[in-house]
Amino acid sequence: MTSLRSILGLNLAAGLLAGLRPVNPPIKRANPSKGYRFATRLQRSRNRQDLVILAFSGGGTRAAAFSYGILEALRQIEIVNAKGKRICLLDEVDLITGVSGGSFTALAYGLYGEKLFDIYETSFLKRDVQGELIGRVLSPANWTTWGRSETAAQLYDDLLFHGATFADLDRGKGPFVIATATDISTGARLGFHQGVFDFLCSDLNAVPLSRAASASSAVPFVFSPVTLNNYGGTCHYKLPPFLSAYSDPATAPRPAARVLSHLRDLQSYEDSTRRPFIHLLDGGLSDNLGMRGVLEVLEDIEALSCLGRPSPLDSVKRIIIFVVNSRSSPETDWDASESPPDELALLIKATGVPIDHYSYDTVETLRDTLARWQNMRKLRQSAAFARNKDPALAQLLRTPDKDLYVIDVSFTALGSKAERDYLNNLPTSFNLPPKAVDRLRAAAARIIRDSPDFKKLLKDAGAKIVKRPSGPHAHRKGGG
Repeated sequence: MTSLRSILGLNLAAGLLAGLRPVNPPIKRANPSKGYRFATRLQRSRNRQDLVILAFSGGGTRAAAFSYGILEALRQIEIVNAKGKRICLLDEVDLITGVSGGSFTALAYGLYGEKLFDIYETSFLKRDVQGELIGRVLSPANWTTWGRSETAAQLYDDLLFHGATFADLDRGKGPFVIATATDISTGARLGFHQGVFDFLCSDLNAVPLSRAASASSAVPFVFSPVTLNNYGGTCHYKLPPFLSAYSDPATAPRPAARVLSHLRDLQSYEDSTRRPFIHLLDGGLSDNLGMRGVLEVLEDIEALSCLGRPSPLDSVKRIIIFVVNSRSSPETDWDASESPPDELALLIKATGVPIDHYSYDTVETLRDTLARWQNMRKLRQSAAFARNKDPALAQLLRTPDKDLYVIDVSFTALGSKAERDYLNNLPTSFNLPPKAVDRLRAAAARIIRDSPDFKKLLKDAGAKIVKRPSGPHAHRKGGG
């Protein structure tokens, strides 16, 4: 609480003058085969049968350290599959979503790959990033910077990203990474990938990674919004085939609620005359787990499967999702007193309560999807269905023939109450003691190792964990 009060004090002390703002450039014509987009990344592995997703939540350095612990854990786990092939689990990751503090780990791993394990602790996790940021904001040298979030972006670039842009991720061979921010005008989430920037008619490859991280972690009142230029409607953009089916809500395949909502938000950018600028704040306001996009993809392939239409993920047989949730829920004594908490405490709680409840709903929705797909498969394989002659009924039961695994990595999964209490009481800030960083990393590894869902995945895949060979680690596919 004290650290947040000190940052909020910057609003009174800074008095910043508006200077030059970084500008994301326009594109003349949208090209679906170019730029940093998941579809082109998928084409590099057309026959891939497993899709492995890591979703990193928000939570400052607490989230950055906890998600980094997941990368470390997967890096140390080598399995032997049913064919006898040895596989490092981290090499199997296809997609990483990151929100707020989790976006730093996601973007940095996408950029550096194996090198990240040599630099991340000293460059970011165990630095007083918050203190350095306060120093920069109060320095007269930065009073002409366009808002506190741009000052933060400059700091993040100096500490971690060193001038890298999304073009560097586009050239890389690692997993596809999506950092997410929130459009404050609509409350919609905005993912930093070319598929979204096509609606803005803008070139994402020219955008610095530090600006994406700054937008994703721009906590309201503490930081100013990050502003993007919108050129929507000027680059002859057309919806890709898998989205065109949703252009008319009245005839869209169902389920489609999330896809339709997100498509409506994106299409609002096409009127750049009315909306020439887009202002972004913390991604946790719209999706603190980084999972809404994943839910939309699952909804999309379910609806297209029902219609018998192709989707970009038709070759995938197993979807494996690690939901890495660093949400903390410290206990309060508010209900023991007749006097209510002060205004700042209420503001923080009022912001966090809907985010936390939506995060819980997201995980349960994933499990509902898993249960529905499993139940529909059982019906299709039943003797009763074998006698069915009604094509309409067959269509209703045509859910994706894919196995879905949801692995919950959160503090609640820890067996030790003392450890849960310790991690739950860590603040949301960009400055944690080194001991706290190390305990977060260790907790992540322990949760993965003890997870019943992870054990079930290994059993179903006919895989087993083997001891990693000694010696230096080979360079892995992450980064460039």
